[in-house]
Amino acid sequence: MEVVETQIRELKKLWKNKRLLVHQGLNLAMIVFSALMIWKGLMFLTKSESPVVVVLSGSMEPAFQRGDILFLNNQNDPIRVGEVVVFKIKDREIPIVHRVMKVHEKVNGTVELLTKGDNNRVDDRGLYAPGQLWLERDDILGRAVGTLRYVGMVTIILNDYPALKYVLVGIMGLFVLTNKEEA
Repeated sequence: MEVVETQIRELKKLWKNKRLLVHQGLNLAMIVFSALMIWKGLMFLTKSESPVVVVLSGSMEPAFQRGDILFLNNQNDPIRVGEVVVFKIKDREIPIVHRVMKVHEKVNGTVELLTKGDNNRVDDRGLYAPGQLWLERDDILGRAVGTLRYVGMVTIILNDYPALKYVLVGIMGLFVLTNKEEA
């Protein structure tokens, strides 16, 4: 309870000193923009619109568990059978992490892929958009090149309880605003 009282007292002091309030607000903005720049830098380096994803289901067990974080790379190297890819279906918000089962390379150079979750009995044609039998290269967000086990459970919990997300972001913002830099 003492921590809360200290934060309230610091916030009141901050509100009275407008110059310090602006300074701390700029510190908070720098933290947010730094995170955004890191994300955009990763997007550029990996050529993926989503360079980091969280495994949301158990469809890839035992290779990947629910809550694992995957690092993606979307270079132009050919995708081969057995690689784990993350793809996005048209008109669906959440990307899917599955393994490539078949690759069809056409004479004109286009590639079509068929995927399946390791823990699923059938291929992913039932997940694809209506009328779509194969994935195209444009559907692929990237291939998995690294993983952090279970760290993504935090993301899953925050998505399951959205109010908790706002509370935590608010608390972190409050601590950044009321933190004093020692000279």
